[in-house]
Amino acid sequence: MSIYHAPWLARDISVVESHDPTLVGVTGMVVEETRRTLRVRTISGEVTLPKNVITFTIDSGEVVIDGSAVTQRPEDRINRRYRRN
Repeated sequence: MSIYHAPWLARDISVVESHDPTLVGVTGMVVEETRRTLRVRTISGEVTLPKNVITFTIDSGEVVIDGSAVTQRPEDRINRRYRRN
């Protein structure tokens, strides 16, 4: 199963790149996912990350996910087909 199709709740996320430089390097556990945001519990508290401005990895994987490509509800993301990079 591809990481795109797996549930992301309770998984570790790490922001690799962002249009907002303050978000680069944010790491933590995903506690909520909506259509346009990810809520992440970090060491310093919970942070809401807009999907359309970040590029991230899940569970320290080598697959880098472009947040703007996954801006749909989690239940819709699981059944969607994605282009291979």
